[in-house]
Amino acid sequence: MATLCRPAVSVPEHIITIDDTLALARSLHADHPDLPLALRLIENTGVRKRHILQPIEETLRHPGFEARNTLYQVEAKRRVPPVIQRALDDAELRQRDIDLILYVSCTGFMMPSLTAWLINTMGFSSDTRQLPIAQLGCAAGGAAINRAHDFCTAYPEANVLIVSCEFCSLCYQPTDLDVGSLLANGLFGDAVAAAVVRGSGGTGMSLEHNGSHLIANTEDWIAYAVRDTGFHFLLDKRVPTTMEPLAPVLKALAHQHGWDAADLDFYIIHAGGPRILDDLSKFLQVPPDAFRFSRATLTECGNIASAVVLDALRRMFDEGGAHETARGLLAGFGPGITAEMALGRWSTQGPRGGRG
Repeated sequence: MATLCRPAVSVPEHIITIDDTLALARSLHADHPDLPLALRLIENTGVRKRHILQPIEETLRHPGFEARNTLYQVEAKRRVPPVIQRALDDAELRQRDIDLILYVSCTGFMMPSLTAWLINTMGFSSDTRQLPIAQLGCAAGGAAINRAHDFCTAYPEANVLIVSCEFCSLCYQPTDLDVGSLLANGLFGDAVAAAVVRGSGGTGMSLEHNGSHLIANTEDWIAYAVRDTGFHFLLDKRVPTTMEPLAPVLKALAHQHGWDAADLDFYIIHAGGPRILDDLSKFLQVPPDAFRFSRATLTECGNIASAVVLDALRRMFDEGGAHETARGLLAGFGPGITAEMALGRWSTQGPRGGRG
């Protein structure tokens, strides 16, 4: 049974607080007709601080798409390897034990993918499979876990390394002044995360069942417009309403597995914003505290895109995990509108596995 082990997470050293964000919005957009609405929305995100790659003065500059993407590549190569090493250590595996590297990111572009560089520089076997996922946005964390589960189902002794690298601050666009963009400027943060899915052995979430769902005709609700200046984030005001149609999907997935989605022991949910968690609590009929790990990520880091579910799971580990065979749900939501969902039990199977 494939087990999602303890994630390792790292955030950049530069911090912007909610007070800093509000002050900047008032200063930069003093004449904006919707400034009061934008300030209210930012205040209601529940985000208290975020970590960003550069000092705020540099973040607000736009030296051009090429310069930003170059910085993405440099910082990914600097920050990703130590996070990977911690994730491998936590899973009690070595580089040569990894059969597939899944790299997820929606905030920069590299070809070949960072996976090739990691194999060449970190000692992974040259026959390690590579699977970059670039266009699922915040849902990619859940998608990576599900594709790792699928791979380990096909190859039961295999091990998969998941890497998420999200530098959302490099997507700041000073000319995007719609309310959705102003809200995004106060919501997203930067982070790097990694976790291993072991085909056998390991402590963590033993993955049993997964599924995907696309809400029809919502492709333009979360999207990028790719222009000369880079990625311009588009966020429709209807996005916070998506838990009403997705909650029944989560219930149906659990029902297929013989479980009740309202009666599980733990929940690891993508924290896109507070209403996502509030509505899901209501529609699944679970107490708000059930999403405490996701809320903590949102409060302390903001929306860190595909890294959210890994950081929330890391917080669960920090709390001591769960009792053996505790049942749980993990879900990521993103562009499409897409949901990537997984069910599993807490397991402490020990250190078996690896190529030897």
